[in-house]
Amino acid sequence: MLRPFYLLSLILLLCTLMPGSLSIKEYILNHGDTIRIKPSPSGQLDVFCYIGKPKYIVHIWQSVLLQITHPNDDYVQYEGPNFEIVQKQYFDKRYSWSFPNLFSAKQKHIKLNPFNSSCIGIESQDSYTVYLNVIRIDLWKVIMLITGVVLFMSAEKLSTNTIFHYICGVLLGICASFLILIYFISKLFPRKPFMYGVLGCGWTIVIYALQILWENIRVIILSYKLYVLWYIAITGLLSFITCYMLGPVENPRTKNLIKWLLQVAGLVSVFYSSYFQEAAMAQIVILLISHNLPKKWIAAPKTYWKKKFPPKIKRLSNDEYYEQGVRETTKALEGLRQYCLSPRCNQWKTALKIKDVKRFASFIEGNSHLSDEEILEYETSINGQVTDDRAKRHSNRRR
Repeated sequence: MLRPFYLLSLILLLCTLMPGSLSIKEYILNHGDTIRIKPSPSGQLDVFCYIGKPKYIVHIWQSVLLQITHPNDDYVQYEGPNFEIVQKQYFDKRYSWSFPNLFSAKQKHIKLNPFNSSCIGIESQDSYTVYLNVIRIDLWKVIMLITGVVLFMSAEKLSTNTIFHYICGVLLGICASFLILIYFISKLFPRKPFMYGVLGCGWTIVIYALQILWENIRVIILSYKLYVLWYIAITGLLSFITCYMLGPVENPRTKNLIKWLLQVAGLVSVFYSSYFQEAAMAQIVILLISHNLPKKWIAAPKTYWKKKFPPKIKRLSNDEYYEQGVRETTKALEGLRQYCLSPRCNQWKTALKIKDVKRFASFIEGNSHLSDEEILEYETSINGQVTDDRAKRHSNRRR
């Protein structure tokens, strides 16, 4: 009597698993398209595809953003290069024994490659909206490019900069404080083989918790702003004290390692600054060549340009010449006075070489380096020279 019941149950189960009872729709999206999806009682998979565009150099910083507006996180997301692969993932999950994937990230802002075909499948029981935005010039990509170039070019200077060492030490200390916290927590557990197994299996839960923490980091920072600030301040202060006690990096090999790491980080930033990978690699090659070129080769075009098109020399007038002379003389005398007052100058040895020591001491104290007689003689000679010039000009006019 039970066989017909089992047979009927099996038939109903097969009917529910038949692909024909499912609704699978494909949408081809373009820039600015907005699609509102309403759920289907029998189950529905909506696949949103973006067809990649040809690669042109003007699209080097282009990005495609797929925005999903969903009331909650109760949906399943599939990703693939085309519709068939997304559909296959959906059927493999539906018709096989599968457990919830703790590490599957549901992104509501998905960046797609503008030059490749991409498809996103969504299975949901709630209504939601999908919007596609093509960003012509992604500012984040431009910032990544500029940051990578600056980091690569200034890696040698930063590797020897004391302030940079302290900043990196403080940031590293703030990030490493989490590891120190985990280390002290591990001391609370007994050292037994069974506990090692529990800890090893528990790392999956820890990673899942960290994933949830990262996805909600903005909400956590806004909700617990005061605690986050105090935590950063305390760990940063402790890190600075540790770095100050140890001192900056002095080993040349360590400095070389820091320089190479900064250069590699800069090149990686340049590579990921564009989805146009060929153009990104060309930028890296140009950056490496320009950085390793001899200085003579770099200065040669500048020298040739100056010879071919020499800069125009601006001649000074008599008043400008006089003002520049007074200004530069005053600056040089002040520099000489500061040198004589500094410990680098042996004043007694200098005094032995000078005839008028009293006049030298008066100059160091801030008085004029010229006597009244010298000033009077200079003004007389200037006035006489001006008078002679005027007489010559007058005679030339009469001729």
